[in-house]
Amino acid sequence: MRIALDAMGGDHAPTEPVAGAVLAARELGIPVTLVGPHAVVTAELARHRCESLPVDIVDAPDQIDMADHPVQAVRRRPGASMNVGVRLVKDGRADAFVTAGNTGAAVVAGLFGLGRLPSVERPALATVFPTAKGHCLILDVGANSDCRPHHLLQFALMGDRYARTVLKIPLPRVGLLSNGEEESKGNLVVQEAHQLLKGVELNFVGNVEGKDVPRGLTDVVVCDGFVGNVLVKLAEGIGEFTFSLLREEISASPMGLLGALLLRPALRRIKHRVDYEEYGGAPVLGLNGVVIVAHGRSRARAVRNAIRVAAQAIEGDLVGALAKSPLALQPRTPPIQADGGC
Repeated sequence: MRIALDAMGGDHAPTEPVAGAVLAARELGIPVTLVGPHAVVTAELARHRCESLPVDIVDAPDQIDMADHPVQAVRRRPGASMNVGVRLVKDGRADAFVTAGNTGAAVVAGLFGLGRLPSVERPALATVFPTAKGHCLILDVGANSDCRPHHLLQFALMGDRYARTVLKIPLPRVGLLSNGEEESKGNLVVQEAHQLLKGVELNFVGNVEGKDVPRGLTDVVVCDGFVGNVLVKLAEGIGEFTFSLLREEISASPMGLLGALLLRPALRRIKHRVDYEEYGGAPVLGLNGVVIVAHGRSRARAVRNAIRVAAQAIEGDLVGALAKSPLALQPRTPPIQADGGC
């Protein structure tokens, strides 16, 4: 197993990606290929004592920035670290590609370089989300802002397979995110998707509301990329606000500081459970290869965990499981209901 890592992806590149690669190689024993300008990456790697670690470098003279237009940047910069990293996977020189860079560009580079699995119309970005009962998988969280009902069906099928293969959930509960539990709630796309989901072999539990996601009422949450992205970033913001408010109130009085000392172990455990860095990165499901997208603000620990997520996908043969799925990822058209019209 070898993971290709975008050394120039993210807000803190190349410092944090390189440090994350060293952590993954040292703590997890995973060989990592750093992709980026050879001189820059070599200088950064020299800051770490890693001569005996399985870390090497592949030169990529260009890079794609966060503000770049995804399609244009991928097409016009063949030497960018994202394109080079994806080509390593395509050529069999790496088993997966990990980046904390431009999410849209990562999806496009994966599409152009690896292609889609048969019958998958749109790849979906999936992320693990903490809940009161452990965690759930949410998809899509940013790859597709506008979806049709059968796209949501395919997201559900892919999410079910990922939950079984990587998260090791034997019978995942699949829920459709809506503004109400009733079957009639939601916009037209959600209502039609609900009918499609009822017609396939899934443990479909129906519609779930936003409040149900952190409660852990479902293992897979299905939505379009616009809604999913807003949901995840809102939760992230609420988490940061809550911990900031706690620090402010705790430091306001001696009693608060004393209480904080007693609660420190519990607070650390809570932070560990909700910290995005612990969950690593989001797989782009539906590609003919493993591509993991980490948070743009990822530090070394988050990069290390994104590499771990890539390794788990490889060990579970995620791509093979999706390609060979008996569900075939094929949308089923619901029967036409007679309504007296012509």
